[in-house]
Amino acid sequence: MKNRKYIFVVGGVMSGVGKGITSSSIGTILKARGFSVTAVKIDPYINVDAGTMNPIEHGETFVLESGLETDQDMGNYERFIGITLPSENYMTTGSVYESVIHKERNLEYQGKCVQVVPHIPLEVINRIKKSADKADADITIIEIGGTVGEYENILFMEAIRLFKIKQPDDIITVMVSYLPIPHASGEMKTKPTQHAVRTLNGTGVQPDFIIARSETFLDQKRKEKISLFCNVPERYVISAPDAKSVYEVPINFERDDLSRLILKKLGLKYKKTDLKKWYDLVENIKTSKQKIKIGIVGKYFGTGDFILSDSYISVIEAVKHAAYKLRLQPEISWVNSEAFEKEPEKLEELKNYDGVIIPGGFGSRGIEGKINAIKFLRENKVPFFGLCYGMQLAVVEYARNVLNLKDANTTEIDRKTKNPVIDIMPEQKKNLADHNFGATMRLGAYPAVIKKGTVAFKAYGKNKISERHRHRWEVNPQYIEELEKAGLVFSGKSADGKLMEIAELPKEKHPFFLGAQFHPEFKTDPIASHPLFLEFIKASHSQII
Repeated sequence: MKNRKYIFVVGGVMSGVGKGITSSSIGTILKARGFSVTAVKIDPYINVDAGTMNPIEHGETFVLESGLETDQDMGNYERFIGITLPSENYMTTGSVYESVIHKERNLEYQGKCVQVVPHIPLEVINRIKKSADKADADITIIEIGGTVGEYENILFMEAIRLFKIKQPDDIITVMVSYLPIPHASGEMKTKPTQHAVRTLNGTGVQPDFIIARSETFLDQKRKEKISLFCNVPERYVISAPDAKSVYEVPINFERDDLSRLILKKLGLKYKKTDLKKWYDLVENIKTSKQKIKIGIVGKYFGTGDFILSDSYISVIEAVKHAAYKLRLQPEISWVNSEAFEKEPEKLEELKNYDGVIIPGGFGSRGIEGKINAIKFLRENKVPFFGLCYGMQLAVVEYARNVLNLKDANTTEIDRKTKNPVIDIMPEQKKNLADHNFGATMRLGAYPAVIKKGTVAFKAYGKNKISERHRHRWEVNPQYIEELEKAGLVFSGKSADGKLMEIAELPKEKHPFFLGAQFHPEFKTDPIASHPLFLEFIKASHSQII
């Protein structure tokens, strides 16, 4: 049996410091050394999964092949490390407690008094081990969400402590901490990191490595201070300055010899690293000069006075992957769909973009603005790419303005519409009536058949695909024949032909007008790109040249 190794990644000072990218990058550089790697995310929420979390507060909900709704960092792991993660690799406080309570009800604790400690941390450890076994991984990277010192994290720190006692040579802890540079003094401050490490020490855990995040590189004096006050050797204090692209991070880590240091600490013999594809990618990003302007029309943007791009992080990365592959520099702009309802004259601004994406979402807010935008893009031949809800609204727009069914709508918005061109799946109607919303959607990977001679077929180059879904509503079969007669092409359908997966207009009618019922952004990666995004960026680029 393999002597499996485990790397815990925790955060210090503040949230959003880059634990997910750090974990993903560590996985990338260890895989480049020839080791099999998997990654686990622990979210300190009572929610059993991420499906019911508000994207403005939590960021994007990422869907696995299995259909489990998870944190966006699972997408980072898949994209960076080049792996497909199973459900076992994601857990929340809620799912851990649910599992322990279920075992207690089944008498699996054989009459013991079931306690928060040790049974919750032991359940966490058991789940981590199962994830490693299922992947047959040499190394498992476990990211603990949140920041050291938060009440919600205590039990996960306890899990690290207990695990380390049992397997002291197989476990290391990496703290990703932030070093601020106050503008008034202009000096990088290590004190917040010192306090974060002492807080971690208070849980019985000592970091083996400190990833020092800051605006700029860590100087020698700060390395010495962190080493002295945090009890970490200088060579294990790794500088992680802000990077223009997250895809530079694995290469930056290797400049500090991080993979070799980690493997040495874990007692593993290392091979020569192979990061050629990553060096080529970063070179592509840095040397691509021609810009391409892409607008994303959505509504999950505002959080106070700030813009939360994390709501659409996979869409953003998918655009970047396709643009970089074509040696283009993407300029992505956020367009609030509600503006097109209040001020229709603003639709003219869509002509400023080379291509426009309308991504997924739920609810009625801003929907008429999205429909107005789709009409404008279709009539003015601006490349349009609709994702999930974006595809459904494209069908609504076509029904209203081409079929002249003026009240056409989705029953998600108008239950009483006389022309429900988008309707709920029959098996979901009871769930909605019972207000049972969690995990009731069509979730995860489903196969589809692509029609030859279409834009979709040109993109994929094959007639059978598999893509990930997250939705309840579908194109109503009663309207398909009428829509097709009016020129809309359903170029992708479910294997049984009942569900419409892709809707498009022929190339001779529009440079690119395509909507996908699924979420292609969940299956993109920086090296290969997703074929539909690549075709969309190609069409958008053709508007420039």
